[in-house]
Amino acid sequence: MSTTPGEGTFRADAPRVAVFRKEHFNAAHRLNNPNWSDEKNTRVYGKCNNPNYHGHNYDLIVQVTGPIDPETGYVIDMKYLGDIIKEHVTDRFDHKNLNLDTEEFADLNPSAENIAIVIYTILRNQLSPALDLKVKLYETERNFVEYPA
Repeated sequence: MSTTPGEGTFRADAPRVAVFRKEHFNAAHRLNNPNWSDEKNTRVYGKCNNPNYHGHNYDLIVQVTGPIDPETGYVIDMKYLGDIIKEHVTDRFDHKNLNLDTEEFADLNPSAENIAIVIYTILRNQLSPALDLKVKLYETERNFVEYPA
């Protein structure tokens, strides 16, 4: 049996369980469509189009769903999950200007929706295909997105 997280041997009828890891990062961004006029950008994005950017305290919830490994009792080792989130997401985006400091958003509007998809794609590449992944990103206490929906 493999020791790679999520790579265990499972019964076909093994129950699937969802586990969750919550992380936090701070980042600045500006929502802007370069193909639109300044007036249209201001009308559509409001304060989020501030030319000097603005910031959010993002809360990220990563959900991993899969069968429980009979040897470890885990769906995934939460330390491993925390480590890959830190290495591939938090260290990459925390205290950054997403528009200016990250290649992911050089040509992609860093809306909460797009940020969630980027984070999902990054983490999906770090997990076993046997595990399902879902990302929930809170931009504020009341505004959040989930991918995939």
